[in-house]
Amino acid sequence: MKVVAFGGSTSSTSINKELAALALSYFKDSQTELIDLNTYTAPIFSVDLEKQGYPDSIKKFIDKLAQADVVICSSSEHNRDLTAAFKNILDWSSRIELKFLKDKPVLLLSTSPGGYGGKNALDKSKMILESFGAKIPQTFSLPKYFDNFDPAIGISDSELKNQFEQTLQDFKATL
Repeated sequence: MKVVAFGGSTSSTSINKELAALALSYFKDSQTELIDLNTYTAPIFSVDLEKQGYPDSIKKFIDKLAQADVVICSSSEHNRDLTAAFKNILDWSSRIELKFLKDKPVLLLSTSPGGYGGKNALDKSKMILESFGAKIPQTFSLPKYFDNFDPAIGISDSELKNQFEQTLQDFKATL
């Protein structure tokens, strides 16, 4: 099984990319790849630019996800919404192929420094990704990232770690 994961941000210090990497580490018997959205940037979508053609970077993003059996997305939040970079990639991708995630199992995650754990972006991502064909049976939101995550060990709060691991187990059971 091939599993591709990413954080929904282009930040070089993305906490959501770290959470996606942690989830990826639970797929030890699979071929895994952590991708960086910086590889797939494109100009801000507009119908005028679309008339000039589709960015190769977005075609590569769609191809990368198409090659995966499973996708892990940890949705970053800016001002209670998706990051502009992630939304732009989704806008372009859906114009090339509306159902670019058709029947693709997606584990959807989020985290943020605040107590809500990026849940606004997670909820919006779920709605949007499902409209593009993704199957999202499980989600997990990690609140207060800097209090509950240690890059050396992962989720440091035992209750949240148990919830995360149960979410992964439940997700894997749907595959």
